[in-house]
Amino acid sequence: MKNILSLLICCLAFLAANAQPINKSSTEQLRVFGTELYENGDYVNAIEKLKEYYKEERDDIEVAYMIADASYKIKDYEYAAKRYATLIKKDKGQGTYDKDMYNFGRALKMLGKYEDASIAFEKFIEFTEDKKLKELAQIELEGAQEAVDMLETLGLTVQRLESSEINSKQSEYSPSYYSDGETMYFASFAENKLIVLDGSNDEDYHLKIYKSKKGKKGKWEKPVALETEINREDFHTGNVKISTDGQTMYFTRAEIDPSTNAVTSSKIYASFGSDGTWSPANELQGINGPFLAKHPAPGELFGREVLYFSSDQEGGYGGFDIYYATKKGDNVYGDPVNLGPTVNTIGDDETPFYKDGNLYFSSNGHPGMGGADIFYATWNGTKWSKPTNMGKGYNSPLDDLFFSLSPDGYSGFLTSNRVGTSSVESSTCCNDIYEVLLTKVEATLITGAFTEDKKPINGTDFQLIEMTNGKMGNTDLKNSEKSNKVNYALELDKAYMVIANKEGYFPDSIEFNTVDLEETTDFAKVLYLKKKPEPVKPKEPDFETITINQPIELKNILFDFDDDKILPEAEQDLQVILGLMTKYPEMKIQLNSHTDSQGKDKYNQELSQRRASSTKRWLIKNGADVSRIKAVGKGETEIRNECANGVDCDDDQHRFNRRTEFVILEGPTTIQVEKKQFKKSTN
Repeated sequence: MKNILSLLICCLAFLAANAQPINKSSTEQLRVFGTELYENGDYVNAIEKLKEYYKEERDDIEVAYMIADASYKIKDYEYAAKRYATLIKKDKGQGTYDKDMYNFGRALKMLGKYEDASIAFEKFIEFTEDKKLKELAQIELEGAQEAVDMLETLGLTVQRLESSEINSKQSEYSPSYYSDGETMYFASFAENKLIVLDGSNDEDYHLKIYKSKKGKKGKWEKPVALETEINREDFHTGNVKISTDGQTMYFTRAEIDPSTNAVTSSKIYASFGSDGTWSPANELQGINGPFLAKHPAPGELFGREVLYFSSDQEGGYGGFDIYYATKKGDNVYGDPVNLGPTVNTIGDDETPFYKDGNLYFSSNGHPGMGGADIFYATWNGTKWSKPTNMGKGYNSPLDDLFFSLSPDGYSGFLTSNRVGTSSVESSTCCNDIYEVLLTKVEATLITGAFTEDKKPINGTDFQLIEMTNGKMGNTDLKNSEKSNKVNYALELDKAYMVIANKEGYFPDSIEFNTVDLEETTDFAKVLYLKKKPEPVKPKEPDFETITINQPIELKNILFDFDDDKILPEAEQDLQVILGLMTKYPEMKIQLNSHTDSQGKDKYNQELSQRRASSTKRWLIKNGADVSRIKAVGKGETEIRNECANGVDCDDDQHRFNRRTEFVILEGPTTIQVEKKQFKKSTN
């Protein structure tokens, strides 16, 4: 029921002032009274009376409709689906209740009956003339079809908090961690009975914010309602979120018309302090207006502190959209900015939560497996990615909302009315708090240095370098001292390069990453260092004849990871080539750069072209004529051994394919060079 901040308080009864309980009444009186309750929005009591009437008058199709519609609105989807099926059958093809095929499809979808739901949506799409509902039905159909093949999310446990003091039979909302990772704030009515709001009692039936601490045994303690600085009398207080530093609490205060159960106002407030003491709350300036503002969530955007929230203000794309406002000072924010059609939809997009560049939110406007599914979008510095469904486990066939994570990112909360919740009326009427537990994934590196004949090299210097967008970042230096191995603790979702250096040896390096790991992984990387030649007395060089079009491998052309900068070791080969071009002024050459098969084909092709071009630029800079040099990136198109894509090879075998060559294209048909300078390629 969107009237209560888009989340159902399914078991509130709003009794009309002139309505009195009927003990012994005629069948017709039951119909009149039930209809009155239905029209006043008291669906729980309306269903009771109309069911009693319907037992005697099975042909009253209008009453069958009211029972189906009321059951749907209190989220009793199982009973609603039965009644919709009966209603459509009784209509006998007249088309009077064809419009209810949409709700029938949604009820079936909430029950996980995706194939039956798809049939209902297809029928609805075929005949409806309502453009908006047709678009929504198409989204629901797509979600139902995707849900059939959706797999369980690995490494995830979602379990209902079993404490009856936290999860009442009414709904709970907005669970989130305090910065200590041991305290939970949430909103609740804290009631286990049907609440009757008829103005005749003095009981305080208002949504309040509570907090609970995790005890020594990991169980959540009895929750305590916050003081009146936060839970102000006569207001529904909820949608709580705490800033990452634990110094600011954001929440909403809402007012509801008890005669219609409609929210008349909802504004965002902030309170300052700490977990022990919170200051009197102040309404945020710049965000609130003549519209409903809810679900505040502190975060960042464009390097600035912002507040995300959902609102139904004019100019949006659907019912509730997600907005952000830039913080200008305490309690002062800039004008709200809509996140745009990538995130927001024709439906409702709500309950945002921001962490580490990801925006998590719930939506019924993106294709999903349930009513409202949890999605996330990633900010790349200029725009949001297309939202991704969090998958089965996070989501269910019903409503999944208010997703949030702990400071360490390995636990969190969501609310759901999925099967198994504690509900005062139907089994799926009300939302409970569920704890999200993620398997902690860790990554380590064990790296060692060996000679080419696989003998350990003790006392090697190692560099572990973080790579960001192909550029070198933080470097961690270690020496193996009396061993030839070192260990590193790695971060997830990062690219790395490790380099081994030892006096008397040429350095070696290897690249790897920890992206998308689903389980703890130990990376074992072996580096083979080639021994530098011992100095010898000069002697008459042995010469070798090189013919035109014969690839000659340049032994010392090495590059840093994802870089095309010419290293000092390469200049000795390039000086020889420069000398040959001076000696043979009519000679034109081609420089070929090759990679191994590790990595994506396109990436390797582009990298090899950059490296070949870099080699060409060095020669031109040092006096060569640009018209005499052609640079060609070969990528992994000319692998010299069996190590093609998909073949398991060690680093030695892959290294055999990484090389730079030069070929004489025009000019002398043969030239003579010292054998030690180059070697013929084995292509």
